[in-house]
Amino acid sequence: MDKDELRAWLRLSMTQGVGNDAARRLLACFGSPQSVFDQTEATLSQVVNPLQAQALCSVPNELAVQFVRTQQWLAQAPDAHHHALWTLGDAHYPHALLQLADPPLMLYAAGQTQARLGNAIAIVGSRNPTPQGAQTAEQFAEALGAAGLCVVSGLALGVDGAAHLGALRSSKRSTTSGDVHWRTVAVVGTGLDRVYPRHHQALAGDVAQKGLLISEYHLGTPPLAGNFPKRNRIIAALGLGTLVVEAALKSGSLITAQMALDLGKEVLAIPGSIHATQSHGCHALIRQGAKLVETAQDVMEELQLAPQQQSDLFADALVATHHADTTQPSGATATHPLLNHMGYVPVSLDALQARCGLDTANLQAQLLTLELDGEIGRLPGGLFQRLASA
Repeated sequence: MDKDELRAWLRLSMTQGVGNDAARRLLACFGSPQSVFDQTEATLSQVVNPLQAQALCSVPNELAVQFVRTQQWLAQAPDAHHHALWTLGDAHYPHALLQLADPPLMLYAAGQTQARLGNAIAIVGSRNPTPQGAQTAEQFAEALGAAGLCVVSGLALGVDGAAHLGALRSSKRSTTSGDVHWRTVAVVGTGLDRVYPRHHQALAGDVAQKGLLISEYHLGTPPLAGNFPKRNRIIAALGLGTLVVEAALKSGSLITAQMALDLGKEVLAIPGSIHATQSHGCHALIRQGAKLVETAQDVMEELQLAPQQQSDLFADALVATHHADTTQPSGATATHPLLNHMGYVPVSLDALQARCGLDTANLQAQLLTLELDGEIGRLPGGLFQRLASA
């Protein structure tokens, strides 16, 4: 778009009190943002309320700064990917978002902007998952990505980050060549000129090289608490369904699941331990009718996607937890006798000691060895959990 069009879109989106719904009514009536600002206040009042019409006749204080910032950002994309700004009606604007009651007026995009969405699955969950939960999210994302699905998530700590990592790894295993679909999409709650959390700076770069980062928030927008629940509607809309890996009873993941239901999308949940609060939200979803899934193939079947790639890819990319006892590789660590006493649910030191009969010092030493080897994870509250082999 040219400079005048960019300035008009920014002004429309930045005008105080004029939300997405009012902006769409204005565009439907006058055709373009430039035309909106050619109207008198009286004419605008016939489409929006008087306060909104009055606001539209004033130039937002930050418009000049935002205009220059956006121009520079669009021109300064790294060599490995591109920056773009998509507006309603743009050919690249994801059609899946048009089913929202309030689709974003504009989307900032960073990454492989010439690619497309394809079939997608949203994967969400706890920011503080159990070790098993993070591993499960990564394994499911890898398997589903290898089967051709784009994994959509929110770049947050925990399950989101694990899902993006699994999807990125699946691109190395994909059997397709010349893929024009994104492997993963990260919907963020800040401006795209910053990464939140900072810990995911490298991950964001990897997503941009093989997929896409998108945001409806203007450049410079900080990680405000209210932005993240709002962006969840975009995550829910982009996926054919939403898979919840771990979630507490009150969490943003359940908000995303409800948004998916409201859009007529499938909601799927992975059951977990009754002792883990991170699983209680998933169990509540299952009681309410969400699809209980144990393997990536369960997800594909629920989404009614073609099964042509399933058998080999799922066997290679996902080692299901309930098969782990029979698929452990040979070796001293994998066959450690203490693992047989643990199972796959969180267990306390006292309970484990009662099962194996070891003295405290010996048991703690063996647990430390297994933790360093990546065979078990340490949870809050003094609990331990065995991790599935991968």
